Amino acid sequence: MALDNTSTTTVTGYVQPEIDVRALSAVLDGEYAGIRGLVRTNLSRYASVLEDAEELGIDAFRERVREVVVEMAATGQTGMGFPAAYGGGGDVGASIAAFETLAFGDLSVLVKVGVQFGLFGGAILHLGTERHHDAYLPRLITGELMGSFAMTETGHGSNVQALGTVARYDAERREFVITTPGDEAQKDYIGNAARHAELAVVFAQLEVAGESHGVHAFVVPVRVGGEPAPGVRIEDDGRKMGLNGVDNGRIRFDDVRVPREALLNRFADVSPEGVYESSIDNPHRRFFTMLGTLVQGRVSVGGAGIGVSKVALAVATRYAVRRRQFSAAADAEEQVLLDYGLHQRRLLPLIARTYALHFAQDVVRSQLHDVFSGVTDDPEERRRLESRAAGLKALATWHATGVVQECREACGGAGYLAVNRFAALKADSDVFTTFEGDNHVLLQLVAKGLLTDQASAFEDLDQAGMVRFVTGLAVETLLERASVHKLLERVRDLLPGDDAWDREAGLLDSDYQLAMVRFREEHMLAGLARRIKSGTDQKRDPGTVFSQVQDHVVALARAHVERLVTEAFVEKVRAMPEGGEKAALALLCDLFALSTIEADRAWFMEHGRLTVQRSKAISREVNDLCRKVRPLAVDLVDAWGIPPEMLRAPDLVG
Repeated sequence: MALDNTSTTTVTGYVQPEIDVRALSAVLDGEYAGIRGLVRTNLSRYASVLEDAEELGIDAFRERVREVVVEMAATGQTGMGFPAAYGGGGDVGASIAAFETLAFGDLSVLVKVGVQFGLFGGAILHLGTERHHDAYLPRLITGELMGSFAMTETGHGSNVQALGTVARYDAERREFVITTPGDEAQKDYIGNAARHAELAVVFAQLEVAGESHGVHAFVVPVRVGGEPAPGVRIEDDGRKMGLNGVDNGRIRFDDVRVPREALLNRFADVSPEGVYESSIDNPHRRFFTMLGTLVQGRVSVGGAGIGVSKVALAVATRYAVRRRQFSAAADAEEQVLLDYGLHQRRLLPLIARTYALHFAQDVVRSQLHDVFSGVTDDPEERRRLESRAAGLKALATWHATGVVQECREACGGAGYLAVNRFAALKADSDVFTTFEGDNHVLLQLVAKGLLTDQASAFEDLDQAGMVRFVTGLAVETLLERASVHKLLERVRDLLPGDDAWDREAGLLDSDYQLAMVRFREEHMLAGLARRIKSGTDQKRDPGTVFSQVQDHVVALARAHVERLVTEAFVEKVRAMPEGGEKAALALLCDLFALSTIEADRAWFMEHGRLTVQRSKAISREVNDLCRKVRPLAVDLVDAWGIPPEMLRAPDLVG
């Protein structure tokens, strides 16, 4: 039966948990409650930017967004990840937490912050050395010095190694000459480029004495006195689907000369005489070490996607407990939407998944902090961070896109009105699925890491790289490691019983839930390895072999990341003290895990791990969990701490 807002017990004796919203908010905010509180205060202070996005012309709105970003910078919010010596907060984890929270507000402001302090500032911090830090960081952190991150080109996005822009060293004048050889090599979609950037970190193919050394980064002036610098041509990308407060543009370089010191030289340098030097001999490893320092962008975008999901769900949930439609009897009042089982099915598993992703984001943020703060210098830890960041970014941003659509539909015609924010959320967040790497490409990188124990370059995914990867894959070792026989032995260790473990365990047993998602991942890994082995045994072209199993590659990566998310949620719940908050999160954890299994029930049934009867039982359990979560729904979305001004949906939430 449906539960109303005040009942505490069902006829079956189930006791409904009671949530202290502030206590649950404290759990969610964790160690970064202070910086999150500062961001919430700033969001409320500048709430009018939500109206500005719709009322101002594009030029005026871009200027407004810039003003807001600079004023927020003055509070210390945006500089948390930079060293204290330059005016920053010296806390990488806090910088990510601030960005996650900023996603509750206007997303043009969020992306402008990401470009300026995450990409541009992060490149100078992590790829540069003291000379660059001294020259740029103090003014960059305040927003006085605006910059761009000029990596993507019209002809190349994901395949960074093939960028066309060239930087040739002129030993006689001790300068680099930056050149755009053709239209395909122009820097494109570059944030801050069309109006505000004075500098750009430009990624280009370095040539010294006629020899190519691959892609390196350079600090290049693109404006002087507000006008394009000599030799620099800038075009405005124009209106986009959303994020029109961000001035994206195209940049071309016509033999632009910069001093030798413009090379960001943490990992490689060129002597005045023109001798290339690097502490990393292998050019592939050098390239991916450089890109690896920028992994915080993926962690940030994934966190932002989770924030967008929270806003959409908060609006839709609050609407669903206000809006009435139809009545159960002729003389009865119409029912609120959230009392309908179908509406519960639409929203509540999404709330559960958002909580799950939140706790998984906590894990990757902590890993990022440890790697970039020097808590650990283990290369394997960095590799795990890169994989986890790529996979979680993909799942979190796809989740956001799906959540915004479902919540808009769940709010009917009112949800289609621009005043109720869904138009902005939908238009502004859609590009998150391709920001910082296309999601399908990222999942292939995740799968590649699972297929090998070699210390190979994480992102080496061009065709030649995949040929090397496939031909070098130790398939026999992998098959032995991921054999179904061994897998079943490991699974049986978790639960009592023989091969019927998945038919005897309780559905709400978290060990059962973990065993199911672990089995799926390991079985997919073994199956993919067998497919690759079959192709190579037939002497087929390795590139073709990989191309023909890409659907299995992406499925494996998804399964891997969902396993990590499930583990993060289970571990969080287990670590909490007893009480209403733990009981509520346990319900959500069960709902997330079982709805995840239910969504892939065909696979589990095909592979003998789910009977028809068990599958039906899981669906019944998901329905029951939705009924149990329903009275808690408003408290659960309130615990996210979204400033009321950010919901900005007067027709929906009042």
